[in-house]
Amino acid sequence: MLRQASRLLSRSVAAGSSKSATARGFSTEVPSTIDSTFVESWKKVAPNMDPPQTPSSFMKPRPSTASSIPTKLTVNFVLPYASELSGKEVDMVIIPATTGQMGVLPGHVPTIAELKPGIMSVHEGTDVNKYFVSSGFAFLHANSVADIIAVEAVPLENIDPSQVQKGLAEFTQKLAAASTDLEKAEAQIGVEVHSAMNAALTG
Repeated sequence: MLRQASRLLSRSVAAGSSKSATARGFSTEVPSTIDSTFVESWKKVAPNMDPPQTPSSFMKPRPSTASSIPTKLTVNFVLPYASELSGKEVDMVIIPATTGQMGVLPGHVPTIAELKPGIMSVHEGTDVNKYFVSSGFAFLHANSVADIIAVEAVPLENIDPSQVQKGLAEFTQKLAAASTDLEKAEAQIGVEVHSAMNAALTG
């Protein structure tokens, strides 16, 4: 029964593709439609089962892109346990991407960037707020909205330099004494994070 339904589905898809050989829009730009021919064929072979749905059936429309570049960048900065910024309109954000420091202005090209340990700075006029982030991702949308998700983050002024130096020394010692791959990996992560914090504090 399912094989027969799949054959009918492939026929309807082939018929549809031959009619739309021209360029197609993104899936999020195309309204979800139901192939009535397929539904009727499905009901004949599986009257007691609902027709299957495709991923596009569950997708929300893509946010509209402004015709002109906005003057402000809207930032959402989220941690697993708190929301640091929600719908905050700023002039620029500089994030510590794995490819290097990335400045994000209104109208930035849509991008997904992985974050590494480092400073994220939020610029609003003459005010600059700096956070140290451990890792995460930044999702930059075409409508000048930046969603930044970090595993851990703390305002830079709240970091104690003496504790950073102490932690760096401890993890460096653990790395030198590590005997297993797990111990080496854990110590290496500690060294990298504390080194990044130390660099952020010393400028």
